[in-house]
Amino acid sequence: MLLRRIQPALRITLVVWLLTAVIYPLMLWGMGQLIFPAQANGSLLTDAQGTVIGSSLIGQPFQSDRYFWGRPSAIVYATDPADRQTGRSGNQHLGPTNPLLRDRMATAAQQWQATGLSEIPSDLLYSSASGLDPHISLAAAQAQIPRVAAARQRSPEAIATLIDCYRARPVLGIIGGTGINVLQLNHVLDRNDLAAGQTCPNR
Repeated sequence: MLLRRIQPALRITLVVWLLTAVIYPLMLWGMGQLIFPAQANGSLLTDAQGTVIGSSLIGQPFQSDRYFWGRPSAIVYATDPADRQTGRSGNQHLGPTNPLLRDRMATAAQQWQATGLSEIPSDLLYSSASGLDPHISLAAAQAQIPRVAAARQRSPEAIATLIDCYRARPVLGIIGGTGINVLQLNHVLDRNDLAAGQTCPNR
């Protein structure tokens, strides 16, 4: 008698579980792989050998003068170069009166001044709210053109053209910002896609 009474509840529970825990996730996964495969798999970027170098959604630290540098980040990346795209994420969210924030900004300012920058865009001193943001402002990218152009022995005009090619533009002119994705920009610099006089390469 008791089993007969709970059978409907058991059947409903099983049906709901199949719908929400099996069918629905599989349907979303299939649609993602079919319509947006790159985004569904992490928006990964690969080098010429097919090795994953990172995700276009997550910032990475760059130290060579051949590359554009991103914002300060709370990400702690793995030390193994083969695993450089991974790391512990998060942010410290230091308050404006916290001396640790003041010291961190002073250190960042000294590093940028050592590269020849006298006027430092604010986003090069402050981390993003998430600590993961791969973007910098257009002003922050333009300020680094002389250093990158000299290190790569390319004209500042060619580097500036690449920046414009890979500048994010607002959707419909109103949604989103105009930041530069540092990893994507450095990736195309290494690929050397843009020759003199060439228009923007395919993204």
